[in-house]
Amino acid sequence: MLSLLAQAGTDPTGPEFGKASPVGLVIVIVLLIGTVLLVRSMNKHLKGLPASFSPEHPEPDQEADEGTEHGVATRTDTEHPTGA
Repeated sequence: MLSLLAQAGTDPTGPEFGKASPVGLVIVIVLLIGTVLLVRSMNKHLKGLPASFSPEHPEPDQEADEGTEHGVATRTDTEHPTGA
C-alpha cells in the first residue's frame, strides 16, 4: 500500500532539499513591507476620527425616538392592509 504512495528509490533529502529560491525571499520581504505600510496608513486614518460619534444637538433624533419601543410594531389604522 505504501509503495503506491511513495516512489521507490527516491530520496526526499536529495541535493535540492531545504534550498529556498531568492524569489521567495523577495516575495516575503515585499509582503512584509506592504503590511507595515498598511498598518501605518490605518493608524493615520484612525487618529483622524473623532473621539465620539454622538451628535452635538441630539434633539431631532430624540424626538423621533420618543414613544417607540425597539422590536415592537404597532398599527395605527384599523383597516385590513390590502384595503378590503
